[in-house]
Amino acid sequence: MKSESPDAPHLHHLSPPAAMPGGEIDVHGTHLGSHGGALHADLPRATIGDTPAPIALSRATRTTVRIPEGSISGDLVLHRNGGSSNPLFARIAVPMAENLHPVANPAVDSEGRLFATFSGSRNQTVPVSIFSIDRDFQIRPFVRDLLNPTGLAFGPDGLLYVSSRAEGTIYRVSSEGVATLYAEGLGTATGIAFDQEGNLYVGDRSGTIFKIAASSDLLEPEDTPRSIFVFATLEPSMAAYHLAFNGSGTLFVTGPTTSSNQVIHAIAPDGTTSVFYQGLGRAQGMAFDVDDNLYVAASLQGQRGIARITPRGEASLAVSGSNLVGLAFLEDGCAALATRDSLYHVALDIEGRKLA
Repeated sequence: MKSESPDAPHLHHLSPPAAMPGGEIDVHGTHLGSHGGALHADLPRATIGDTPAPIALSRATRTTVRIPEGSISGDLVLHRNGGSSNPLFARIAVPMAENLHPVANPAVDSEGRLFATFSGSRNQTVPVSIFSIDRDFQIRPFVRDLLNPTGLAFGPDGLLYVSSRAEGTIYRVSSEGVATLYAEGLGTATGIAFDQEGNLYVGDRSGTIFKIAASSDLLEPEDTPRSIFVFATLEPSMAAYHLAFNGSGTLFVTGPTTSSNQVIHAIAPDGTTSVFYQGLGRAQGMAFDVDDNLYVAASLQGQRGIARITPRGEASLAVSGSNLVGLAFLEDGCAALATRDSLYHVALDIEGRKLA
């Protein structure tokens, strides 16, 4: 219950509005701490629901709260000067699958199932290459014996496509989890994405974006030759290219480098390349919402998490968290967040753009 004390903290808003365990949320308001930076004795206490949350920094109008492990979404309240603040709802991501190794976005099928890789180190053979995660978070082996699976995308035929960065190949996976060769000779094949016409784009991290022309026959034999073109060329990436289309058919590409001032490339349907945004650190997996806002796993102004970039290039942090490599929007405004070894689930009230 809110204290009647005039010196009790009063909260205005949270930034970002969501976080993973280990991430940080800035609480903005009044009477949050001393004007010169709160001394230990003057620090407020924070709770999220019934869970205490440590304070990293507190000033008069801003307090930084670190999200502890085991937290769930709930009302964030600051306690100070014998009083308690008004509550603000904090969205906290919770684990949904562990012991994985994603290196890019997970993929979602038409039934709402999620697919993620155990990619492994270079040339590492693992028992299960791709797992499926049901809506109730039950995890099941789906594909075996693929070497270094990297990018995932569902095609217009409803089947899962996956790149192997070690082999430079694309595989098409049946609904039973059987993988067959779809295309080869694609360099260090990493990120993949389909456009609205069913063409498949493949990022070769050594500097090429390939375009594989859509087939007119979804039931064509597996050994049918593919028409493969060089669509665009970019600077090489130290890790991978990540690809995503917006609603107007522009292809967006990230490729992590050692720079803290990294760009997101925008490639028009005719292959013309431009810089959409510059100023990120280690930008990786991306996804668009229905309003063409771009969400990307990256560091923004030194804060790691999911950055939101509007079509006009205005950037803010949407989710705070470390070790993120990608994301996928789910139904009901939720999202799956991929770290280097796990998937997390968080309610963001964001409707993702339907993929081709």
